[in-house]
Amino acid sequence: MNNFRFLNPLVLFLIFALPCSGCARDKSCDNAWQSNSAAAEIPEGFGINIDFTDPRPGEIKMLSAAGFRWVRMDLKWDLTEKEPGHYDFSAYDRLIAALKPFDVHTLWILDYGNPLYDHGAPPRTEATRQAFARWAVIAGKHFAGRGALWEVYNEPNHSMFWPPQANAQEYVPLALAVGRAFRESLPDEKLIGPATSEIDFTFLESCFKAGLLEYWSAVSIHPYRRSDPETAAQDYCRLREMIKAHTATVKGREVPIISSEWGYSSVWLGFSEERQGELLARSWLTNVANNISLSIWYDWRDDGLDPKEPEHHFGVVFNLYHDNREPVYDAKPAYFAAKTLTTFFRGYRFEKRLEAGGPNDYVLVFRKGNDLRFAVWTTSGNHNVLLPLNPGRYTSINYTGEKSGDVTAGANGAAINLTSAPVYLQTRDNK
Repeated sequence: MNNFRFLNPLVLFLIFALPCSGCARDKSCDNAWQSNSAAAEIPEGFGINIDFTDPRPGEIKMLSAAGFRWVRMDLKWDLTEKEPGHYDFSAYDRLIAALKPFDVHTLWILDYGNPLYDHGAPPRTEATRQAFARWAVIAGKHFAGRGALWEVYNEPNHSMFWPPQANAQEYVPLALAVGRAFRESLPDEKLIGPATSEIDFTFLESCFKAGLLEYWSAVSIHPYRRSDPETAAQDYCRLREMIKAHTATVKGREVPIISSEWGYSSVWLGFSEERQGELLARSWLTNVANNISLSIWYDWRDDGLDPKEPEHHFGVVFNLYHDNREPVYDAKPAYFAAKTLTTFFRGYRFEKRLEAGGPNDYVLVFRKGNDLRFAVWTTSGNHNVLLPLNPGRYTSINYTGEKSGDVTAGANGAAINLTSAPVYLQTRDNK
């Protein structure tokens, strides 16, 4: 659902004791790479985008095994109201039934037009907005009390999803109508938005000025980019300051940021399945270390088999389903990256970023009780650094789960070779 999919790849190719490094390096952003005591333990803040209501046998089991605790799915207006005032959510009930045994939560996207109203155009007229809001409330009541998140539309700042031309002044009245309807009828359900393609500050500012933060429990964005995912830290800082400015008059009001869709196609120019896996790990680590309360990866499975079509290769598993076999899909490195990160850091919370090496070297510390674990990588090319670890021996595994030997730390720390692929460290007596 990102605009990078629809552009020419050739064009897009041309993008822990010690002081906290984030404060020293990112002087323009005081809240970059900072811990948050209220943050969810890993893996509770990770999820995946899907595009089906009827999973195949073994599919949700495999999805859950990778540590995905949320699925984000379109709840389409036109599929659930095919006659005016008559609503059918049975397909989505089947999905909920399939997710329940694995304790996977839902982020429903309330989206798109309906041919019963304005010939299927985006809800830009008052009558259609009210019809959409009525439908949204009926959907909310149907699934109420199950811990779902409700997202108002998908990428309304993109003409593909708000044709013929995206317009914040058309989206805002719709979001306000849904917000007011939910507040009146479903005050305990959590509404989020606007799920912008990339971090569209102009569009977001329009939403905030219109008062939508009064109704939203979180701001959702899609931080797509061809550059390193760590660059999102500064964008998050800017967005957080914008949110703060528009909620300053409400005492104690904090609106978190959710990354409700972000991924990398493994066939973009200069990319590969291995790089896609590295970037999943780095995207999630960046988000966790920058107080992003939920990270939804795009996508679960590849959409097709065309080796040159980027949209077919965002998945963490390949497209082909294998009946009567486990796993039911062939996993890509991104799948193992997700599974390794969520398994290795299960029950841990981000604590701090260490000062080590240069500004593009990342050493993140995670804590569970008295136990510390580390994630290390760089964006500056392979090189050696001295990590400020306590003396002792550490087990090292790479981002896809393979053991990569032991690391010994002396009085001055441990020497390690950093690469773009994250490596995870734990003390040998605490496996």
